[in-house]
Amino acid sequence: MTGATSIGLSVENLFAGYGETVVLDDVSLDVPAGGTLAVLGRNGVGKTTLLTTIMGFTTRHNGSVKLDGRAIENDPTHKRVLAGIGYVPQEREIFPSLSAEENLLVALRPGGWSVEAVYELFPRLAERRRNAGNKLSGGEQQMLAVGRALVGGPQVLLLDEPMEGLAPVVVEALFDALAKVRDESGVTMILVEQHIDLAIEFATDAIVLDRGKVVWRGTTEELGADEAMQASLLGVGVEDGG
Repeated sequence: MTGATSIGLSVENLFAGYGETVVLDDVSLDVPAGGTLAVLGRNGVGKTTLLTTIMGFTTRHNGSVKLDGRAIENDPTHKRVLAGIGYVPQEREIFPSLSAEENLLVALRPGGWSVEAVYELFPRLAERRRNAGNKLSGGEQQMLAVGRALVGGPQVLLLDEPMEGLAPVVVEALFDALAKVRDESGVTMILVEQHIDLAIEFATDAIVLDRGKVVWRGTTEELGADEAMQASLLGVGVEDGG
């Protein structure tokens, strides 16, 4: 397991969206070095926008994004990556014509995970290393997306619904791998996840968004113990996204 120096990430009074459209409305959060935060909420409340704003893909109207106490909200995306943020997008964005191994090699950076370390984490990828990205199953593509982020040497890892659309057996394998990353690498992790029970099990802390605002924050232990609060904030049997 390849280790990483833990750093924290904070967002303060963030207003952001797409062009003139404001999606995030005065959002603040703080994830300490090595911490885990679940971002929860119903469909379309701004969860993905929060991650893409941290990456610099949206229009920021006000507020700050700080990495290890340093303001990065004006930095272009590539500088945020070089500063230590890794991103696993909801769409995975695998290069379809490159092999699984080539997808890893193009993202490899000094200090990041080795390709062999990724294969140790995801043995299935080792078996499929020569297969083109578009010849991989959805679960294999998701493993590759996580592996590609890890070879970049992230100190903060953003995960946008990594379990979405996967078979239960694949969800279990991917969850176990991400838990191993969490426990052994020291990487700070922010997880957007539609499976509320998995998010609560995975992260220590959580925020709930509604219409672009943070309407609840606390520990996942507190949220997991209160079914009425889950129903009120998230809906019963909610299928989350966006």
